[in-house]
Amino acid sequence: MTAQQALLLPPEQLEFEAPALRQELFRELSALSLREQGRSVESPVLFPLGVDGALVAAPGLEPRHDLLQAPDAGAPLALTFDGSGERWPEDRRESLQGLSEREAAELVARTLLIHWGVTATGPVQVDRASGAPYAAAYLDGILRINPALLYLATSQGPGSTQP
Repeated sequence: MTAQQALLLPPEQLEFEAPALRQELFRELSALSLREQGRSVESPVLFPLGVDGALVAAPGLEPRHDLLQAPDAGAPLALTFDGSGERWPEDRRESLQGLSEREAAELVARTLLIHWGVTATGPVQVDRASGAPYAAAYLDGILRINPALLYLATSQGPGSTQP
C-alpha cells in the first residue's frame, strides 16, 4: 500500500494496520509533500493550499514532523468543527494515541495552519474529508482534513512506538 492509496481508504481500516506500517506511510507522505511543495497545482497534490487566488502545493512536512504539537506562540487560531459535512467522531481511539478524531483533527489543523503561515481574521472551518485524494487542503477559510492523515500522523508522535 502507498500513502496515496491509504488516503482513499476508510480511516477505520488504517486504524487496524500495524503502527510500523502507518509510520512508514507517514514518512512516504512527508517525502512526497517535500517534493510537491510550492508548485502550481495542475495535477493532484497531497496538500493543496489557496494563496492569493491561486492553488499551490503547501510547504512540505519533514518525515519526523509531529503534527500533534502546534507551535501557536500564544496566539491560537480560532477553529470551528460544526460544518454541514461529515461529523468528526468524538469517541477516543487507541490508535490515535487515546484522542478522538475530533481532538486529533484540532491538533493537526493548528499545526498545519501554522506551518503553512495561514492567518485568518475569523474562525477556520475544519471539515472531515474521508476518501479525498489529498491529505489536507486549505481554501477560502476552510481546512479539509482527510481523517486517514490523522491515523498516519499519530503514529509519529511521542505516544507512538518509534522504530
